[in-house]
Amino acid sequence: MVDLTALLADLAAESEQLDALVADLPPEGWERPTPAPDWTVAHQVAHLAWTDHVAYLAATDESAFFASVTAAPDPSRLVEDGAESFLAPPPALLARWRSGRSALAGALTAVPTGQKIPWYGTSMSPTSMVTARLMETWAHGGDVADALGVSRTPTARLRHIAHLGFRTLGHGFSAHGRDVPTAPVRVELAAPAGGEVWEFGPVDAADRVTGPALDFCLLVTQRRHRADLALTATGPVADEWLDVAQAFAGPPGGKRGPANGVPS
Repeated sequence: MVDLTALLADLAAESEQLDALVADLPPEGWERPTPAPDWTVAHQVAHLAWTDHVAYLAATDESAFFASVTAAPDPSRLVEDGAESFLAPPPALLARWRSGRSALAGALTAVPTGQKIPWYGTSMSPTSMVTARLMETWAHGGDVADALGVSRTPTARLRHIAHLGFRTLGHGFSAHGRDVPTAPVRVELAAPAGGEVWEFGPVDAADRVTGPALDFCLLVTQRRHRADLALTATGPVADEWLDVAQAFAGPPGGKRGPANGVPS
């Protein structure tokens, strides 16, 4: 069983890594475009601040959370409008993100044992919510790093994201309108530090995905096209999964094309 305190410490560390990238940026740095269409560095941080806020509502006031969902003028633009609503001058935005993520951590530790937290189309335990927040922070932090031309060193925290990517196999298929496969998939990933292999799924599964853990995490967060990653799929289910993998809730995201513009 995953320890919530340890998981929150990993989320805090991931948040602090991104915080360090943006804390001293000049105003024009916040306006740099990121790989997400029409999103600047400020949009990326505003998105995280907004999502932390609605996660806080979900953990502390279900009626307020559901009201925020039903009040959305255009549900198809919930994410975009949420980020826009939290945009502010950099000092205020940074302060809001910092206070919001701290408040969320406190709220999640106070959720009674066994209680689920409502979310978009599903419900989650506090540990699952923290894992999802870590995944989002890492993914959007990568967008910021790309915008700033910074290379991040992958850490063991990727294991949480890799496990989430594995657990959401069925969601990836259903989100894309495809039948959820019944055949199991084995995943074997080389850890960032080398030497260790992270393993998920039955050891005797015919369908398999192997490769670097970093590449798998980039795929399931839809930050890179599979053609640009060193992942190997064996079997039809595994091969199709790499086309639809999606570790986040909701409809399919806007996938990024291959770097050379030509899928493999």
